[in-house]
Amino acid sequence: MAKNDCFEELDVRKYAAEIGIEVYDLVDKLPLSKDFKSRDQLSGAAISISNNIAEGFEYNDNKNFIRFLEYAKGSAGELRSQAFVLSKAGRIKEDDYWDLKESLLNI
Repeated sequence: MAKNDCFEELDVRKYAAEIGIEVYDLVDKLPLSKDFKSRDQLSGAAISISNNIAEGFEYNDNKNFIRFLEYAKGSAGELRSQAFVLSKAGRIKEDDYWDLKESLLNI
């Protein structure tokens, strides 16, 4: 298993948490801030990335950790898809979408 003592030390988890913060900032902007369902879906998918990394780490075996890393990657894809649709619908600025996409592709 990993040499880290806790998931908070993992660089990938730190990076995922930064993306979560980025998304929380994004959903506070108009017009998305008034679209409660989309806002909740985006923030839920974003926090799921970090949470899956943490949960997988806590199982203390590589097989489960890898499985949860795959879930985290899936959540990143879900978030990219949602952000794409919202950018095309004018709910997210195009620049914000591209910045988020770039961050998510680095997970």
